Amino acid sequence: MTKTLTVLGLESSCDDTAAAVVRHREGEAPEILSSVVAGQTALHADFGGVVPEIAARAHTEKLDLCVEEALSEAGLGLDELDAIAVTAGPGLIGGVLAGVMLAKGLAAGAGLPLIGVNHLAGHALTPRLTDEATFPYLMLLVSGGHCQFLLVKGTDDFTRLGGTIDDAPGEAFDKTAKLLALPQPGGPSVEAEARNGDPRRFALPRPLLDRPGCDMSFSGLKTALLRERDKLLERDGGLHVQDRADLCASFQAAVSDVLAEKSRRALAEYMTLSPVRPIFAVAGGVSANMTIRSALDTVSAEFGATFLAPPLKLCTDNAAMIAWGGIEAFRAGRRDDMTLQARPRWPLDQSAQPMLGSGKKGAKA
Repeated sequence: MTKTLTVLGLESSCDDTAAAVVRHREGEAPEILSSVVAGQTALHADFGGVVPEIAARAHTEKLDLCVEEALSEAGLGLDELDAIAVTAGPGLIGGVLAGVMLAKGLAAGAGLPLIGVNHLAGHALTPRLTDEATFPYLMLLVSGGHCQFLLVKGTDDFTRLGGTIDDAPGEAFDKTAKLLALPQPGGPSVEAEARNGDPRRFALPRPLLDRPGCDMSFSGLKTALLRERDKLLERDGGLHVQDRADLCASFQAAVSDVLAEKSRRALAEYMTLSPVRPIFAVAGGVSANMTIRSALDTVSAEFGATFLAPPLKLCTDNAAMIAWGGIEAFRAGRRDDMTLQARPRWPLDQSAQPMLGSGKKGAKA
């Protein structure tokens, strides 16, 4: 087995075009040699969300430039790589296809192995990239298009304990921002407003806490906020600055409470495995929210588990996690060829029933 691997990763599943180079020597911590992300926020700003065709076109224009920059930052040429890894799904199919086609071209031209990586697996394996987490660990993957609890038992061994049956939390944050005339992406905007708000002013619901299990729902929470907003508009003819801050704080508190309580249930199930080093990790864009991080850290401590959250730059979509996923797959002996297909849906737990609904940033899995 190769003791040192250097892999180029490509990510283009939604609205971030990214390339990164990661190196791993056996027995040492992984090293991110470069990580380049070209966001598309400005391109979609006028539409209140990601427009798939615009995203796909931007990926085709930026992917090769991101690759060139990532290789330059790493100080490497294609001939010094061991493999090319690329997000092959799930996600917006136009963007995924752009990444897969470029990866095929690079792999064929340089004579390198090609590895298709599940975008969700990239997030789920991030604790091994950043903190060398050992299997098994519990992962809460929470982002704009996905929300699920996963038992991560191996590189390709995932068991889903529960997930959202409708909107993902990141999607709910974006919709809340839109309802309150805040800029997109909604997560940072709502969090910033919430810092000056009263989280107890509005009694927003905590959906599905009255039902057993780890499944979640956030669509009704967004609707409840809409009703509170409309009451204020009818009464005052508009929203005061403090009204908006209090709405944001109340919404954020509700999401945090739901995630915390469902995490308790998932941790209780995870602990039945009697892990030697219990670990509860979080990944995905919503994991950048400090209120939610703090709540999850507190819950983790209740079970004596180590809480792991990635650096902020690795919370959102990035190619370093894809390169690392490629390294994990390579060491497990997995390779792909030119028949690799772009997949809009790709559940990590193949045995689990599909989740209901579909987020704007990709199908629930």
